[in-house]
Amino acid sequence: MSNAVLEVSGVSKRFGGLQALSDVSIRIQPGQVYGLIGPNGAGKTTFFNVITGLYTPDSGKFLLGGQTYEPTAVHEVAKAGIARTFQNIRLFADMTALENVMVGRHARTHSGLIGAVFRTKTFKDEEAAIEARARELLAYVGIEAFAEYKARTLSYGDQRRLEIARALATDPKLLALDEPAAGMNATEKVVLRQLIDRIRNDGRSVLLIEHDVKLVMGLCDGVTVLDHGKQIAEGTPAQVQSNEAVIEAYLGSGHGQKAVAP
Repeated sequence: MSNAVLEVSGVSKRFGGLQALSDVSIRIQPGQVYGLIGPNGAGKTTFFNVITGLYTPDSGKFLLGGQTYEPTAVHEVAKAGIARTFQNIRLFADMTALENVMVGRHARTHSGLIGAVFRTKTFKDEEAAIEARARELLAYVGIEAFAEYKARTLSYGDQRRLEIARALATDPKLLALDEPAAGMNATEKVVLRQLIDRIRNDGRSVLLIEHDVKLVMGLCDGVTVLDHGKQIAEGTPAQVQSNEAVIEAYLGSGHGQKAVAP
């Protein structure tokens, strides 16, 4: 049996007359940061959305921790063990940072509606545990000082970290990050990289879609490259950077380049 955290194979997806994905596969090992890159329109966001249940694939096999999962709805995929963030931040703007993370943690609660209505001891104990864990996660991503601040008042970089904390609150097998560095300045990117490094070092796997090729090549253990919905390369960052098909996809033919710029 495979020990991969995520193993997806033979994924295809068509939108009307557009073949967005053609037989794409990916395999992510435990404790690995894995990058998914490609030029604009390559199909990487479609593939990411299929894996996380936002789009239903036309074909494909999906294994998470060696167990089959059906990517038919985001909440079902989250229940299976994949937590995702979005390119456009989707926080509860008028809730506090603490409350946002607690919402994520509620995906793993057990007391149910009756406990909530009658505020049983089990419910109260669970709520206290949820709050404690949420505070731990805010500290983990470095924004514990803003626990009581409304999400909309946080800086852009801190909102990104809050979104990651909320995703981690579901205790996922795989953390899927959609363009986490988009809109960040250089300092915020350094902080983001340090956080993703910490998540990996703590044994959690990360799937990363990112336009910042320098960030991907400096951070990821493995990379898959898509172009026009097809998988054109996979391997280590060094292998991908020197792949002629990748160079042509990014730079076009005739440039005489030997590698994608790190």
